Amino acid sequence: MNANTYMIPSRRRFRNDVLPETKPKLRVAAYCRVSTDYEEQATSFEVQVEHYTSYIKNNSEWEFVGIFADDGISGTDVRNRDEFNKMIEQCMAGKIDMIITKSISRFSRNTVDCLNSIRKLREKKIAVYFEKENINSMDSKGEIMLTIMASLAQQESESLSQNVKLGIQFRFQNGECLVNHNRFLGYTKDENKKLIIEPKEAAVVKRIFREYLEGASLKQIGIGLESDGILTGAGKTCWISTTIRKILSNEKYMGDILAQKTYTENFLTKKRYTNNGIVPQYYSENTHEAIVPRDIFMQVQEELARRANLHAGKNKKKRVYSAKYALSSLVYCGGCGEIYRRTTWYKPGDKKIVWRCVDRIETKNSTCKSPSILEEELKSAVIKAINKIFLDKTGFIEILKNNITKVLELDFDSEIAETDKEIKNSQKELINLAITNDGYDDMVEKIHALREHKNNLLLQSAEKSDKLARLKEMLEFLDKQSVRILEYDETLVRKLIEKITVFDEKLLIKFKSGLEIEVKY
Repeated sequence: MNANTYMIPSRRRFRNDVLPETKPKLRVAAYCRVSTDYEEQATSFEVQVEHYTSYIKNNSEWEFVGIFADDGISGTDVRNRDEFNKMIEQCMAGKIDMIITKSISRFSRNTVDCLNSIRKLREKKIAVYFEKENINSMDSKGEIMLTIMASLAQQESESLSQNVKLGIQFRFQNGECLVNHNRFLGYTKDENKKLIIEPKEAAVVKRIFREYLEGASLKQIGIGLESDGILTGAGKTCWISTTIRKILSNEKYMGDILAQKTYTENFLTKKRYTNNGIVPQYYSENTHEAIVPRDIFMQVQEELARRANLHAGKNKKKRVYSAKYALSSLVYCGGCGEIYRRTTWYKPGDKKIVWRCVDRIETKNSTCKSPSILEEELKSAVIKAINKIFLDKTGFIEILKNNITKVLELDFDSEIAETDKEIKNSQKELINLAITNDGYDDMVEKIHALREHKNNLLLQSAEKSDKLARLKEMLEFLDKQSVRILEYDETLVRKLIEKITVFDEKLLIKFKSGLEIEVKY
């Protein structure tokens, strides 16, 4: 007997395990997403929600589960999409049978994420229908089509990301820098989105710069701000040292902007890294009103570098800057060059505070023979040095005036202007070399060298301003001081003294104005 064989074609179903005559209503949800907060996109978002709500409810074979919608979220990383993840969780819990979405790019712009999500749902026999592409993930051809379309969506996202980057870089080159002011202490924006000073916050910034130059440590500044109830730019009550350091080194406070301090490695991970020459940076000067004068800002940079590179002793061992006492980081050994540290000597029934060479404290069998000096003797010697200047006021005022004249003769402005001109010409030449690539790297190195030279000139100019300020400060002190100093004053020491070197039976006290006084003890 010949058997007749014929094929029974499969019906297109969203749930392959349920027969048509017995299947219950499909529990259907929709997923919507727009990636920006522009007004037209926001309208699109609302239209999507309205459309799919109506679309699902009007199908008698479907049961409306809900709309999962991420508003203003990028599609390149599912970790950032709360509603998307919530929808997948409900699918895994057996509460959804099918998902409808506008397109693959709305579902995900990341090929790997898209396919992983689809495969996970397929294992649970949950279909995803992409309206624009007319693809049902449960079809046999769905996997191939999805791979192709998802890759195209990812390429589109990558192209869009690159276009955005190029647009931003073009604005940087034209001096148009974008600054997020939401957590930026001291500034806000006007109706034209330009940076403007916020007076109350600016006063805090000025205080931080002033206290740092007066010798306070980052920690001390933070403690003072916290005790006065002053909030950070992020609205927090706790001031940490790194926050204060960032404020002190932020060029925006002197009216400039360095753009592209960080960069994004790729558009999928969106992870940002510190830009150490990987991508170009753009420096724009005088883009907005400064809170801190340029010379003060540069003085702070010099002081930041000085404190970070404190080395003492014959081996130039690195030492941590301390501002616990006015004399900390000021007193040095005349023998080995090490720093002096405050320490306590205990004897039965007696306790003495002394300043002692660190080499003698830390090194076993130290060869340094420098004397330890009682704190009261050290303070007394400082008072003697200040009074010695006061007693010979006329002579020292003449010296100070001569020093001011010498400092004023130093001219860095013309060289800075010339270097600026050379940098601009070199940058124009670099653009031409970018086409031929002949000598491009050498020109890049030349521009970096010019920038470094300019920074050195700015530091020297700041040092000049600092010297002038110290000289004038000393003149003002001598002019106002009508009587001798009788008591040791921490604030006065921080203000006037630069360094104290300890020798046998004498101290060499150097003032910030450049004056040096010898005092026996």
